[in-house]
Amino acid sequence: MADPIMESGPSLTAKGNLVFKETTRLRFFGIPWPFTHYQIYENDLVVIKGLLNLDEDDCYLYKIADVNIKRTLGQRIFGLSTITCFVASDASGDKIELKNIKHGKEIKDFLLSQSEACRLRRRTVATQNLSYHDGHHHMDEYPGMDHGVDLNHDGIPDDLQH
Repeated sequence: MADPIMESGPSLTAKGNLVFKETTRLRFFGIPWPFTHYQIYENDLVVIKGLLNLDEDDCYLYKIADVNIKRTLGQRIFGLSTITCFVASDASGDKIELKNIKHGKEIKDFLLSQSEACRLRRRTVATQNLSYHDGHHHMDEYPGMDHGVDLNHDGIPDDLQH
């Protein structure tokens, strides 16, 4: 079966390699229901919905702050899962759901680890407050250090590591 939306060379390389490709399945019987497709690349999560009119929604993996997996009894019987990706600052909203898919645990683990790897590559810090230390700042403990500088490029300012 051909991909729902054809992609050109430059868009494929920007997204990275395709790692997972899933289709929403019927909750009962686990039969593929071809109206929603999920493509997970090294750098992007793509949700394609529709049969005649297609709606494609991309989300950079570095924007995924957390990932949750749920498996109802019916889903467990047929080996399905629903993954919820909590997204920071995306036009899709604050979460993206991948409903009734196979390989849920593997996809959840990949999304969680790859989103962190993408943040580190882009030197992007998630929506965490890294300057919080027991309710007050300890900046005076490091005289002469430039506050907020990240010399080792790990995404955390060096004055906050000790």
